[in-house]
Amino acid sequence: MDLTKVVLPTFILERRSLLEMYADFFAHPDLFCSIADMQSPQDRMIQVVKWYLSAFHAGRKSEVARKPYNPILGEVFRCYWEVPGVRPEGETVPDGPVPWGTNNNLCFVAEQVSHHPPISAFYAEHKAKRISFCSHIWTKSKFLGLSICVYNIGQGCVSVMEHDEEYILNFPSGYGRSILTVPWVELGGTCQITCNKTGYSANIEFLTKPFYGGKKHRISAEILNPGEKKPVLTVEGEWNGVMTAKWRDGSTETFVDTQTMATVKKIVKPVHEQALNESRFMWREVTAGLKFNHIDHATAAKCALEQKQRDEAKYRKENSISWETKLFNLVGDNWIYNSPLQKRLSQ
Repeated sequence: MDLTKVVLPTFILERRSLLEMYADFFAHPDLFCSIADMQSPQDRMIQVVKWYLSAFHAGRKSEVARKPYNPILGEVFRCYWEVPGVRPEGETVPDGPVPWGTNNNLCFVAEQVSHHPPISAFYAEHKAKRISFCSHIWTKSKFLGLSICVYNIGQGCVSVMEHDEEYILNFPSGYGRSILTVPWVELGGTCQITCNKTGYSANIEFLTKPFYGGKKHRISAEILNPGEKKPVLTVEGEWNGVMTAKWRDGSTETFVDTQTMATVKKIVKPVHEQALNESRFMWREVTAGLKFNHIDHATAAKCALEQKQRDEAKYRKENSISWETKLFNLVGDNWIYNSPLQKRLSQ
């Protein structure tokens, strides 16, 4: 059965929306922004892979698997980061995704653009570095015996405007294991990162734990030069631990060490200053109930939100009204941010 149709008990919920969890892809904003600083196409691809491999551990801080809230249709989440090593002061960007963020901040916005299937679209940019990321993910879940599998369908695109390069990437599937005892999360599947302009590519394998023995959370990655089959660089390790790079000449170095790298805290407007459709405002009663262990209150608040969504969907269906997104538009198979940095700079 498709798990998106199953109402899960409130106490297994994480105290935030899935839209906010996607923002954790940028918990190391310096790794993302420094893609634009790299001088050669090879160095830029290596830096994209470094940021990508660092992007998963922050979303899963706890060893125990908890499920973020399913976003409500039209829900929006906004935040920004001050980038380490970059002075945060600068001009505000009123036409950017976070109007109160500056051109030296990494700014992020996400919108729930569809309910069936559940599709989240998100966009991030650093104006001064002329780099952005646009993506959409829709989740499809199913039971696998004592596990839950969540397929992350969709793709993302890193745009480096200084070099007119785009890096297309996809996402691994998530698995909730041991759901009848202490559940834990692992990632699995093969992902690719490609740059059509330069011809560089990367293959990344998220390896699930074997039934007997073996380690959890392992990854294996290789970066390929254009037209070559032998990788210039291979990476081994754990996506929530230490990853080691081995160069073609046999030399090795620590590629990413998520255990010693500090994550950067996202900056979000206080709940009382947020709009009615912003994540933390919409889910504030559920979050408060979970925080203070008032499970009945949290469950009632969650049910009220979900019932309101059902009532609005029924009204639109009966009156032949189609839902209109605010920040993203469907272009072919991809959800594209309405006002990306590239478009604003060209104007």
